[in-house]
Amino acid sequence: MLCYLDNSATTRPSQRVVQAMIDCMQEGFYNPSALYAPAVAVEKKITACREAIALELHADASRVIFTSGGTEADNLAILSLLSERRGGRVLFTAGEHPAVRAACEALKNSFDVKEIPYDRYGIVDLDALLDLLTPDTRMICVMQVNNETGAIMPMKEIADLRDRVCPNALLHVDGVQGFLRLPIDMKALGIDSYALSGHKIHGPKGIGALVYSERTRIVPRELGGGQEKGLRSGTENVPGIIGMYEAIHTFPRENEMRKQKLHLYERLLEICGENLHVNGPQPESEFSAPHILNCSLVPVRSETMIYALERDQVFISGGSACSSHKQKISAVLSAMNVQRKVAESALRFSLSPYTSSEEIEYAAGCIARHYDLLKRYERR
Repeated sequence: MLCYLDNSATTRPSQRVVQAMIDCMQEGFYNPSALYAPAVAVEKKITACREAIALELHADASRVIFTSGGTEADNLAILSLLSERRGGRVLFTAGEHPAVRAACEALKNSFDVKEIPYDRYGIVDLDALLDLLTPDTRMICVMQVNNETGAIMPMKEIADLRDRVCPNALLHVDGVQGFLRLPIDMKALGIDSYALSGHKIHGPKGIGALVYSERTRIVPRELGGGQEKGLRSGTENVPGIIGMYEAIHTFPRENEMRKQKLHLYERLLEICGENLHVNGPQPESEFSAPHILNCSLVPVRSETMIYALERDQVFISGGSACSSHKQKISAVLSAMNVQRKVAESALRFSLSPYTSSEEIEYAAGCIARHYDLLKRYERR
């Protein structure tokens, strides 16, 4: 059995998404900027995707910009929105994706850039945030759901602190792991920009979007033919947009991801007992996303278990796919002060709405077999 439990890295495009993209490339290949009827029909489909995204976020469809993915959307928000400002403070949380962290750190010559600490559960420390907020804070960057631990950030509390101390500060949210999995209301929370990615929701790679509020001014970072209201020139990735629309349209809002996640956790607890360490909020917590479980199977090291499970066609990860080749200990777990021995055994299981009980049982059975053998060879 093939058991794919690395959906936070990427998801398998659904068959309807694949077919929609094939139809687009074969029949709807027209340039949406052209004036004849088939091209206008393509433009209407693009508009439908904007509207679908805006509906999910309680935003304005005219303020949806298509990008190449979440990284570009994050960079466009952070670097563009701050390009005409100088001085003041920029804040980002300790566990941000490299797309946000690197963009913020690139501003250090012009802004006072600070990191917002996490508590031991990998959630923003609100007291520390309050201490960091200043009247001249320009931007606060917070991910909706941490991509490694599944911790849900307290967006309302963060927005309330911003409104109290520095109401003019922009609030940027990396929603790549939250979009469609958790509800969020940009208008109610006063979120100024929100990034999302198609390939995390069973759509194609190479397409994403940035949604921005009325009080923001996007400065173009690409110049050319004036597409996307002049904010991101270049002929639109029409097959990608059509694929993302189909992914949004068909994403199962009612699903059993949390049930399957709890099932997996209970099985791991049976296998490892007191040697199982949850990295992040407890799986049943309201601050734990329904699709991500990060835990350590001490004393077995992450890469050892990952390679052992690969032979069984069970695919998991040790953390973020974007940084797994660059460091031994996760920056997110370090920010949570997770003990080194525990961090070295950390595994991330990330589910999709299509993950079945049979897959969970198969994975658990394979883990039990390998753990029983590998735990005898503790590294010293």
